[in-house]
Amino acid sequence: MFKWLDPYAKSETLYHFCGKLLPYLMASALALLLLGNIWGLAFTPADYQQGDSYRIIHIHVPSAIMSMGAYAAMASAAFVALVWQIKVAHWAVLAIAPIGAIYTVIALVTGMAWGKPMWGAWWVWDARLTSELILLFLYLGVIALNGAFSDRQVGAKVSSLLALIGVINLPIIHFSVEWWNTLHQGASITKFARPSIDPSMLWPLLISILAFAVLLLALTCLRLRTAILVNEQHRPWVRKLVGG
Repeated sequence: MFKWLDPYAKSETLYHFCGKLLPYLMASALALLLLGNIWGLAFTPADYQQGDSYRIIHIHVPSAIMSMGAYAAMASAAFVALVWQIKVAHWAVLAIAPIGAIYTVIALVTGMAWGKPMWGAWWVWDARLTSELILLFLYLGVIALNGAFSDRQVGAKVSSLLALIGVINLPIIHFSVEWWNTLHQGASITKFARPSIDPSMLWPLLISILAFAVLLLALTCLRLRTAILVNEQHRPWVRKLVGG
């Protein structure tokens, strides 16, 4: 069923494939970021309760969504690495982890900045905030465990195992506002019914979310290409590529 994916399990094929995608992904991410943020920051109306402070939504919401999306992608790569023992999947786990951690930090910092005028405090041990903080610790744990063993294969397997176990935190983050009494507002754009956000605010937000998703793909391709070169430096095709 997935035979067409077999060539991309080879490091050389994947390296060149990512190289072809990278310019288009970077250009698309930049264009979408500019469009979404200029539209959202300059042309959308102020919120009737929060005024202009709500505009941080164009950074906070996309980074929060992509912090979970990156983890889901990392866990998927970890599953492939552990089940089928594909080395490039291990490298993908480590390529995604720092990007996901940065997205999570952005989500936490912007959430604190947004929460201060609304809640009167920079930080509260709210279910959504706490589970997002745990997500950051999971990313850092994956990064740390990979370098904690002298045997690199053992480190890769243990870090991939943690990535898989941590998946349980994703539904907790998503449903925390429904399962517990929380200060964090409920879903505005992921409802099955009509979103509760005005279309004039919704469309630039959706563009910003797409921009963060494309940027995630671009940065993953960039880091994965670097990881392939580092780990395959002894291969003839890499030596030829770098002129060694």
